[in-house]
Amino acid sequence: MNFSVLMSVYYKENPLHLNQSLLSIWDEQILKPNEIVLVEDGPLNDGLYDVIEQWQNKIPSILKRIKLDKNLGTGKAKNVGLKHCSHSYIAIMDSDDISLPERFQKQISCLKENPQLAILGSQMSEFIDNIENVVAIREVPTEHSDIIKFSKYRSPFNNQSIIYRKDMIENVGGYQHHLFMEDYNLFLRVISKGTEVKNLPDNLVMARVGNDLYRRRRGIQYIKSEWQLAKLKSSLKIQNKPAIYSLFLFRSLPRLLPGNLLRPIYYFLRK
Repeated sequence: MNFSVLMSVYYKENPLHLNQSLLSIWDEQILKPNEIVLVEDGPLNDGLYDVIEQWQNKIPSILKRIKLDKNLGTGKAKNVGLKHCSHSYIAIMDSDDISLPERFQKQISCLKENPQLAILGSQMSEFIDNIENVVAIREVPTEHSDIIKFSKYRSPFNNQSIIYRKDMIENVGGYQHHLFMEDYNLFLRVISKGTEVKNLPDNLVMARVGNDLYRRRRGIQYIKSEWQLAKLKSSLKIQNKPAIYSLFLFRSLPRLLPGNLLRPIYYFLRK
């Protein structure tokens, strides 16, 4: 089964992290992708260009560079990349994360047995600085019915771990602008169509997080994003309106807390 990997990178990315990410999906993978679509989301720095050119020389028939004249943001950049993916199945990869060696082997094996799946994800660990310093495990439900229930309250997939069917994503309009929550937005729209989804119980991705991650998940912009999420759930009839707007308040109030108080809440939810 052929598949593409879709990544986007922008100028603030660390060249070393990008290189480690590419190593993890090529050199270190048991099952290698047939194509890597790398979207350059606007002009990059010299260090990033050096890394990308080294990889282009290394795997010229595999790496497909898509250069954008200006930064569009992750969602729009992925939409552009989606159009350039040649294969029916697309694995998502962040430019600073690590895919474990068995990731694609296990996911493609599952998809061969379950071709009806629209999205297949996995469990994920979060680390700071190096992969030995794991600070949290982000566990998500594995079975379709549990994913549906979970999606009412939190994003039911680790977006860095997913492989999806290209046609299923295009059928719901691809990624839409939704500050901080473009992936969750997409997942809800796919699930609302009644398509089958699944998460593997294996931890297949290590996500790099910063010490200030929880500090960036607060403020009025995040609350506006929560309101957009509530309206989306209402339009898709995910829940009844009292439940939707009660959850909006529950999710929004912590966004007003100082960073030092938000940190334990964030890590509690990640357990």
